[in-house]
Amino acid sequence: MPNQVAMNAVLQCSFGAAPASLLVLPTNRVMAEGPPAATIMDHLPMVNITPFGACNSPSSPLVIAATAAAMGVMTPVPCLPVTTAPWIVGSPTVLIAGIPALNDTAKCLCSMGGMIEIKFPATLKTHIP
Repeated sequence: MPNQVAMNAVLQCSFGAAPASLLVLPTNRVMAEGPPAATIMDHLPMVNITPFGACNSPSSPLVIAATAAAMGVMTPVPCLPVTTAPWIVGSPTVLIAGIPALNDTAKCLCSMGGMIEIKFPATLKTHIP
């Protein structure tokens, strides 16, 4: 059974060079094993999802420009997540302030082409469907 995701969960983007942390603001006042519990709406770039080091996405305009400037040699650029949609699926039967809770099987898509996955949910005992 999937785990509830909480503040400081470890995330990884398919085009990112390093893992990042999920930041969850305590606005819903629900805790999961200490830190605030996440919902599918905790997807805002630079608020909830921090940068993944360098971006290697061939569809990123910044990577395209840097690669063109380097005469065609693939050139990563600093990551700026562009997550405009909520996490996909989450747990529709467990609601936090009326919003589906975020479990560790959910994915979030970056507009630059990357898929963001949860590598460590920051909880070990709180299982949700």
